[in-house]
Amino acid sequence: MTIAEAREKCKSLVAQAPRDMLVLMVLVFASSLSFYLGYLAGLDVGKVGGMTLETALPAAESAAGPIVASKSGTKYYLPGCAGAERISEANKVWFASAAAAAAAGYAPAVNCKGF
Repeated sequence: MTIAEAREKCKSLVAQAPRDMLVLMVLVFASSLSFYLGYLAGLDVGKVGGMTLETALPAAESAAGPIVASKSGTKYYLPGCAGAERISEANKVWFASAAAAAAAGYAPAVNCKGF
């Protein structure tokens, strides 16, 4: 089969296929490609300048300690957790590690991811 014959065969196949089928194939291909590109873009969401967001905490939070708890509570949190944000500044107790917080009688919060 020559190139000219192959070209004519492809043209005849395209001419025989319904136009709706070709449009559907293009839409499926474009949506699959956009999904894949979105997936690839999402892989780098948690990174800031080569560091993950957990290691890129603001200086004020990292200087105070990576674990926070309430004076009147029983759970400890990472500084970015929703529970930690609800604790007033006057009631916050900072610990250098999760082990230090556990030694003080605090337990990890179940709704705070990262423990």
